[in-house]
Amino acid sequence: MNNWKKILFLLLTAAGLQPIAFGQCKSYKLSDKGDTLNCIDFKERKQGPWIETFPELRGNPGYEAEGEYKNGQREGIWRKFTLQGDVLAVESYSWGLLNGKAQYYSLMGLEREESWWAINPAQKFDTLDIPDLYTDGVYRRVIVPNEGHSMKHGSWTWYNTMTGRIERSQEFIRDSAVSLTESMGIATKKRTTDGSMPDSATKKVEKPSVVAEWEKKNAGKKKVVVRDGSTGY
Repeated sequence: MNNWKKILFLLLTAAGLQPIAFGQCKSYKLSDKGDTLNCIDFKERKQGPWIETFPELRGNPGYEAEGEYKNGQREGIWRKFTLQGDVLAVESYSWGLLNGKAQYYSLMGLEREESWWAINPAQKFDTLDIPDLYTDGVYRRVIVPNEGHSMKHGSWTWYNTMTGRIERSQEFIRDSAVSLTESMGIATKKRTTDGSMPDSATKKVEKPSVVAEWEKKNAGKKKVVVRDGSTGY
């Protein structure tokens, strides 16, 4: 086993992720140190530390992924490497979904950082705070079905791999892109040349599909109360 693989298992052990006992596994592999890997339990679910190898496919290079499974779903920190051992990504998972920070690398260094938010798939519905298209700092809360996917939530940053400097950044609130000041509830609407605020003729941005679907189903019903200020996230 390569040195970086050994380091991974030391980190997993330090985090309290204990090896799976043989008796819990219908099938498994052993590392050169005798650790249990790639366990599939008697309910056909992946459990514990796993190393997955993905070969080259349709011109895309192959890679390896390493991390922890819990009842068939990715959980905690997962790392991706080239087949030569160079790091490609470090991702965080909950319930098998991206949740938290994710970093992506090239051979030159860090390319971008993402931030994700996942809903527990056991919940059938969730609430979204949707930024108003024309009034900064105003949000509308809607109830939407939980479709079991991750949403962009928080800061996304792109880096120049040559210098390490930030090239651009974007703030998201549950898949809705906003500016940093808007996410803090600060008005940033630009004024016209005569000093007045622009009117509502601003081009309308397409709504997220889940919001449009919810509004269609609830047309004519009592409107959701608009609140302003901080989103609470």
